[in-house]
Amino acid sequence: MSTTQSSPNPSTQDVDFCTLGMFILDDIEFGEGIPPVKGALGGAASFAVVGARMVAGREHSQSVSWIVDVGSDFPNDVLDVIRSWSTKCVIREDQGRLTTRAWNGYGPNEKRDFKYLTPKLRLEPDMLSEEQVFSRTFHMVCSSVRCVSIVQKVLERREQLLQKGYVPSSPAAAERPLFIWEPVPDLCTPEEQERFLTAARVVDVVSPNELELGMMFGRPGWDEKNEDDRELVRKILKSGIGADGNGTLVIRAGKDGSYSYSQGHGIWLPAYHQPDPSNPPPVVDPTGGGNSFLGALAEGMISQGRTPVETIESVLAQSGSWKNILQTWGKDGQIPLALICATVAAGFVVEQIGVPKISEKDGKELWNGSEFTERVRLYTQRLYRTLEQSPQRHQLAI
Repeated sequence: MSTTQSSPNPSTQDVDFCTLGMFILDDIEFGEGIPPVKGALGGAASFAVVGARMVAGREHSQSVSWIVDVGSDFPNDVLDVIRSWSTKCVIREDQGRLTTRAWNGYGPNEKRDFKYLTPKLRLEPDMLSEEQVFSRTFHMVCSSVRCVSIVQKVLERREQLLQKGYVPSSPAAAERPLFIWEPVPDLCTPEEQERFLTAARVVDVVSPNELELGMMFGRPGWDEKNEDDRELVRKILKSGIGADGNGTLVIRAGKDGSYSYSQGHGIWLPAYHQPDPSNPPPVVDPTGGGNSFLGALAEGMISQGRTPVETIESVLAQSGSWKNILQTWGKDGQIPLALICATVAAGFVVEQIGVPKISEKDGKELWNGSEFTERVRLYTQRLYRTLEQSPQRHQLAI
């Protein structure tokens, strides 16, 4: 196996984001007479990286790092797309195997069935470079047991490197990283419930979607309006999220946005694309929307002082309701800001099959023809209006 760095201009930027998700080429079947798609650039890693990369922007693109395993059948045009993002991507080439491929089938309510078509090559913490091990955030899509193992191994590797004299590139890189965990859908079952609660206690953010959260507790789904479903949230928070018990549960709800809870408080944010009978939203394919949401969330959590977060803060500076939300979240006030970045990123990803297209015009970086920060501004302006009209819609009681 040979390993190369995909960026033509390696930098000394800290690694802000690293995913242990896999790169996958996707075959997608939508049903309802929509033609299937073969070999689309996908996998949790690709979509999470796109989300993080949007928030990072061109200036911090090298802070986003990941591993792509290339097999003998890897398409050159896909490699070109990856390189166009200018991330700190490690490409591992092995001509003795096929690239990991999978089948995705969609049913009612965006329910997804998934299976691998070729053998998968799972990423392990010992495969990460020293730079990647000292990432400020980590994204994982895995079982509860594997989640605990990954966190332990990452922290152990960091400690071992420090003891051997390794010097992180900055004080921020030496601090305990943030772990964002996406439970693997097919293990969201009642039998897995206690292991799920155990894993939640070692991460900073745990994020099932509303169907997966319901399934974990033997229910058909999760609905914020249902008292029994809100009790599930209280149970998870009481069990504890994170090392100090004050981590965050983020419930991704597709077209209904996201519901996020920490100890004593919660927030609802609508999806970027809202239903409009007179002007239907340009939503084509939900594949990867959740992954990109969490990649952007992770990057947003450590992006204080950068353009997307400054844009949000500028638009909402005069909102008393927003100030109250930030005060309620206290030291975790970066979470609501990061959730806005995550919502906007997911809005780009669902507009086409596969990943959004990056381009440049008049010196500006565009995704699907729009600036990420401009969409952040537009979304935040809409949020400002609803916050002032009905703040109770956004602040969730637990």
